[in-house]
Amino acid sequence: MSHNTFGHLFRVTTWGESHGPALGCVVDGVPPRIPVTAEEIQTWLDRRRPGTSRFTTQRREPDQVKILSGTFFDDDAQRELTTGTPISLMIENVDQRSKDYGDIKDKFRPGHADFTYLSKYGIRDYRGGGRSSARETAARVAAGGIARKVLPGISIRGALVQVGPHKVDRDNWDWAETENNPFWCPDAKAAAEWETYLDGVRKAGSSCGAIIEVVAEGVPVGLGAPIYGKLDSDLAAAMMSINAVKGVEIGEGFASAALTGEENADEMRMGNEGPAFASNHAGGILGGISTGQPVVVRFAVKPTSSILQPRKTVSRQGEDAEIVTKGRHDPCVGIRAVPVGEAMMACVLADHLLRHRGQTGGT
Repeated sequence: MSHNTFGHLFRVTTWGESHGPALGCVVDGVPPRIPVTAEEIQTWLDRRRPGTSRFTTQRREPDQVKILSGTFFDDDAQRELTTGTPISLMIENVDQRSKDYGDIKDKFRPGHADFTYLSKYGIRDYRGGGRSSARETAARVAAGGIARKVLPGISIRGALVQVGPHKVDRDNWDWAETENNPFWCPDAKAAAEWETYLDGVRKAGSSCGAIIEVVAEGVPVGLGAPIYGKLDSDLAAAMMSINAVKGVEIGEGFASAALTGEENADEMRMGNEGPAFASNHAGGILGGISTGQPVVVRFAVKPTSSILQPRKTVSRQGEDAEIVTKGRHDPCVGIRAVPVGEAMMACVLADHLLRHRGQTGGT
């Protein structure tokens, strides 16, 4: 199975399976002499960690990250610094319950990658889906912790803006509120309503989808390159690579189709610090190159495919069957996708910042 690496100068390769002994990543291209510790990376992993509320899988994983290579304690700086060599990160799996999947090893879960993996490779890891499991995203979040160290002055924040059919009220938007509820929701009223809605979904043995918005502020002008190195195309590919993501939009996205040219145009005027935009319908990217405005990306996550409600399927032997997926699953996998989206934004921006420096010599 190839294609486990993304990025150009800042390159991330993830490895491991949901029910294997460990998973992790190798991050290559990190500049030398950047201060980094496992504790700093752990801060971001703790945000994604399962079992933190009744609205996520109850699999109990500490997600403790270990740095295996690529850093060295510098006597002059009196702290760990990157050496410029590949940084290898490992996260052990400690709470696998593979027996939960014994009843479905010969059946294809509707909505999951069981059928396509077996058809393509002739073998599949039925224990949680192997590489197709959302567990793989823990390694991305660890890599994102490294990427953030390459991006001084850039703030990356994510929020859940829709759960099932229920959206936030943008008039109530408060970034600080995302730290006060289990949904990363910027609208306190919506978060309270989501609790009732998700309790019903969870008790029914079902699941629901979600939409996540990720915003990067402090992004300099000039990241990205035409024609096939556009910042927005790389961001779209990065978000689409996250397990269960079925749609991505930049700025106004699909809503821009309903706007007129006058409404959609981000008008400009000269300000004290150069050209200033009156709006940001473009999501901070024009012609594939960052404008200096906030970069805004949204992505849609489908309902968790593993549910307790019986579904019709077929077996490996070609027989009609019915399937119920037992185990510990997120009623809304989109909740824990928020820190994953932040990590992918960080990795793409770090890659483009290094590529920008390499081509133009810019800082």
